[in-house]
Amino acid sequence: MLKIEHLIKRYGTFSLDCSLEIKPGCVTGFIGQNGAGKSTTFKAALGLIKPDSGTIRILGKDIGDFGTRDREELGVVLSDSGFSGYLTIRDIIPVLNGLYGKFDKAFFQEQIQKSGLPDNKKIKEFSTGMKAKLKVITAISHRAKLLILDEPTAGLDVVARDELLELLRDYMEQEEDRSILISSHISGDLESLCDDIYMIHEGKIILHEDTDVLLGDYALIKADDRQYAALDKQYILRSRKESFGYSCLTNQRQYYLENNPGLTIEKGTIDSVITMMIRGAAI
Repeated sequence: MLKIEHLIKRYGTFSLDCSLEIKPGCVTGFIGQNGAGKSTTFKAALGLIKPDSGTIRILGKDIGDFGTRDREELGVVLSDSGFSGYLTIRDIIPVLNGLYGKFDKAFFQEQIQKSGLPDNKKIKEFSTGMKAKLKVITAISHRAKLLILDEPTAGLDVVARDELLELLRDYMEQEEDRSILISSHISGDLESLCDDIYMIHEGKIILHEDTDVLLGDYALIKADDRQYAALDKQYILRSRKESFGYSCLTNQRQYYLENNPGLTIEKGTIDSVITMMIRGAAI
């Protein structure tokens, strides 16, 4: 669906060097701190900015050969884009109908109604959650093969986030070869939705893992100084000095459970893994 190899883009002191792949039928998460390079990667993948070097292939075509008709196969939500606030949903329906040959007006209106969005109210009067719902509904209403979603749940409450994630699950179930690339600061959203996750830090991918593996095999070990000194460190990815001793990140949880019954070993989460990958020291 989307393959990026050694995408290089420099802005002053910031340098992006990113490689990732989104496979058919998969939901891939993209997580990192503000300024890590997520939005730059998205915009380069969409041809909105020109990289300094690297290759981008999207839906089997080089980004340079990706034409207007091809773009109808994409559904896009960018954090800094949206409709004019002076339009209503009724106003944008003919616009979308003209933009997308596969625009499903009936589906769009059905989702608008289900989401409780008023079709005669100016968008500038919408709440943050209402605007986010409109963006996602628009992205999925023309039978796109690939969704590229940059922070679609930002600023939403728990209920609104759950409703949006349900929309995306329904989208994936309709056709087996659809794919999603989604970024979010909210790790719980990615844990419940994604098949695999890329972590980016200071412009570089620091980890790529299947979500099931990350949540099942990764763990945070907590050890005092004596336990840490005696610890077999062959499967320790990162360690960090703490007031009680050390925190250690491993991707071999079962090994340490079987061989170190006295240690405190907590199942990994996206938050704990990314924190240790960024703030911990390599062994």
